[in-house]
Amino acid sequence: MNILLLSFYYPPDLSACSFRTQALVKAMLPRLAGDARIDVITTLPNRYASFSAAAPEIEHEQQLSVYRVALPSHQSGMVDQARAFITYARAVNRLVKGQQYDLVVATSSRLMTATLGACIARRQSATLYLDIRDIFVENLRYILPKGARRLGSTAFSPIERWTIGQADKINLVSPGFAGYFEERYPSRRFSWFTNGVDELFAFSSGMGTGCDVSGGDVPERDLPEGNVSGRDVSGCESRLRVVYAGNMGTGQGLDRILPELAKHTANRLDFVVIGDGGGKDALQEALQTERVSNVQLLDPLSRDKLMDEYRSADILFLHLNDMPAFLRVLPSKLFEYAATGKPIWAGLAGHAADFVGKEINNAVVFPPCDALAALQALEQLDLNVCRRDDFVERYRRTRLMEDMADDILETRHAT
Repeated sequence: MNILLLSFYYPPDLSACSFRTQALVKAMLPRLAGDARIDVITTLPNRYASFSAAAPEIEHEQQLSVYRVALPSHQSGMVDQARAFITYARAVNRLVKGQQYDLVVATSSRLMTATLGACIARRQSATLYLDIRDIFVENLRYILPKGARRLGSTAFSPIERWTIGQADKINLVSPGFAGYFEERYPSRRFSWFTNGVDELFAFSSGMGTGCDVSGGDVPERDLPEGNVSGRDVSGCESRLRVVYAGNMGTGQGLDRILPELAKHTANRLDFVVIGDGGGKDALQEALQTERVSNVQLLDPLSRDKLMDEYRSADILFLHLNDMPAFLRVLPSKLFEYAATGKPIWAGLAGHAADFVGKEINNAVVFPPCDALAALQALEQLDLNVCRRDDFVERYRRTRLMEDMADDILETRHAT
């Protein structure tokens, strides 16, 4: 059996998709017959212009080949992303020419990698398994300029229908996606394998010692000035270090929460924001406008260095923008944060907020973009590091990807 796996990101690129896809490949290989092989076609590290890592364009191992496509230099804008994908799609079609695949697996957040996989599977009469990580068409209503939203939805909705219609099975990374996909595509078969906890973070769960936080009541109207007491407990310093790590795009809306939040906790909290993305300039401008001095912006870090930042953190911060599209998502960062055992302070709504409330202890949630609610939530947070062993074991990525590998291969055998 010959398997083609399409993923725009793959290690050493920085992306939850990147390392999750690698875990899936590792889970599939032992399940293959001796004459089977997997071809992974991905890109050279490109997610962030501010991060680069060396990687070979071609790797050959027993039963596995990885082809990395070089992309033109690009930023995070829609036009640049479209140019990058066109380059990737052309290279994929060139690489698969003359090859015959029995199974095509495509993991996709912006739909088009899934569509590319569907085109190849249709041409080769191959089984198609899609791994859908976001609802691209729905998101267009919120990320495109107002004048282009209807045009974007009109253009991409038929592409989504055709792509989903070609699939023999579709995995959805968030149970929150069910209402969208099951309603529109009732005849399709779905599975639900989420991001899970990467092994690097699973082995490092429960880092540090921690300290307690407490304070007075929060006024109902005005934003309080630094009401976190920051008492020294277990050697914790009086100032608290709050770390955010991840993408800085429109979807995170950091410019709509951090400047105000940081300004009103300037005497108690230091924010460290690690990452890059299309919203970084807006965040920097908002911080300058508010004359905020307790927020440090860092470029993306390798995972080893990121672990050091997590160890030094008192609180891990997470935020999604106040948009209806994000009521369905389940951020991959939640699994990473939870594994550390550090307190989690999250601006979330919808499915993600429900998930935190049910699954993650020592985590508080506030409505996105609401600084007052964020400060009220902070008062409920216990800054002692806790064990979340049950959570880590329940969502361990290796186990989830083993189950997903079985599901993929069973889908092939059933067609």
